[in-house]
Amino acid sequence: MARRSTASVFARAYERNLKALTKLTLRNSQRVAGQVQRATAKRLKPPPGKGDWLSGMAIGPGGARRYHLFRPADLHLQPGEKLPLMVMLHGCGQTGRDFAASTRMNALAARQRFLVLYPEQDRLAHPQGCWNWYERRSGKADAEAATLMAAVDQACMLYPVDRERVALAGLSAGASMAALLATRYPQRFRAVVMHSGVAPGAAKSSATALGAMRGQNVPPMPVTAVGKAMGAAAVLATLPPMLVLHGDADAVVVPSNAVNSAAVWATAMGARPGVAREVQRGKRRPMRVTDFKRKGRTVVSLCEIAGLGHAWSGGASKLMFSDAAGPDATRMAWAFAMTQFRHAAKAA
Repeated sequence: MARRSTASVFARAYERNLKALTKLTLRNSQRVAGQVQRATAKRLKPPPGKGDWLSGMAIGPGGARRYHLFRPADLHLQPGEKLPLMVMLHGCGQTGRDFAASTRMNALAARQRFLVLYPEQDRLAHPQGCWNWYERRSGKADAEAATLMAAVDQACMLYPVDRERVALAGLSAGASMAALLATRYPQRFRAVVMHSGVAPGAAKSSATALGAMRGQNVPPMPVTAVGKAMGAAAVLATLPPMLVLHGDADAVVVPSNAVNSAAVWATAMGARPGVAREVQRGKRRPMRVTDFKRKGRTVVSLCEIAGLGHAWSGGASKLMFSDAAGPDATRMAWAFAMTQFRHAAKAA
């Protein structure tokens, strides 16, 4: 029998390898496509809460940003009735849906009859999904804040929102962006909640933001310095009341930021600190609470939570940036907002 040529042997081996590589590539492509499909399905799947998970997009100076609005089921609104709105700004590495699932704000909204808006950062604007609250020098932060306000305005136009009862809450980068929004548009919000964020005015670039997160360059700052840093000196006197929540075991954003956030906001509002008190609800983590009052009214409340890391206190278990053992920050945020709504209504 004639011997096969060397070229023929190599050709057959090449064909076998090519077929094997093609099969492997197809399997990997199918696996990756499946992962993308599952991730997309998860992202589009409504978070827990009986109601509608409505999609939208707002366009502003910072570009386009997606958002979702949660509308409780079976509202049965009276003619002309308007509902409060809670604006929720997620942290780095999260989506709006992640934040909704972690905080369980939708379940509370369904019981208490209010709307919840979840703007979402675009990964092209920040690869980790962080809000660019610190980019003051470049103007990127203010442009992004204006785009977020476009989302709020759109929600107010499309849904039955009571413009006099809008509150703002955020975690980490979302908390810092919430503070920026409140200084840029103080008359649009009745309350602001900072959870594990960097102190207002402590950074104006990416380099200074990292330093502020680590506790650098954030000594107690006079209100004039904060006003200059944030470009909002003219409106500091009209700031909305603030609730500050922070874990004393936070290794990402050091706890000194919470103390500075409360001190800066209180100084701006002409409030003085009361005596700190220890509070513990059931078996949840204890917290040290300091209220800052002006004319007998609490306008800033600082809650330092024992043993809490960089996570939403009292959030859903087994989720990132969520600690089920802490006091319920969701309930605290809404209770604080409700109190401010009542005060505003009496003053009107």
